[in-house]
Amino acid sequence: MKNSKEILENMLKTTQMGQSGIRSVMDISMRPALRQALESQLKEYDAIEQEAQKIMSQRNWPITAADPVVRSLSSFVSRAKLTYGNTDSKIASMMIQGNTKGMISGLQDMHQFPQQDTAVSTLAQKLIDTETNNIRQMKTFL
Repeated sequence: MKNSKEILENMLKTTQMGQSGIRSVMDISMRPALRQALESQLKEYDAIEQEAQKIMSQRNWPITAADPVVRSLSSFVSRAKLTYGNTDSKIASMMIQGNTKGMISGLQDMHQFPQQDTAVSTLAQKLIDTETNNIRQMKTFL
């Protein structure tokens, strides 16, 4: 079973990895609509991350960050995947894969979260809903 602190730590890692993934492709040429969608998703992840940090700070819990090595490696792999072919479709595919991983992790966390912590549950559900919407949005660019 997971507690509120563990759920928030996982949410921080998920939002940070999402932001890192998006930033890793923002300097690549893509359709304006895709760029706009990614910029919107970046803001959503940032807002959820800020809210998770606020809850942790209010509870005097240490705020953790995603491993910088993992973030760098992820960025490197993303860039390598975009070498040839339709970059819009590849970017959308990578974003769908990342959102799917985050959504699965979030759902697993929620299933292992027996206590009723409304602030954490609400924010966790918001992240899951955001990732579900991100997947739906990226499908149009495949």
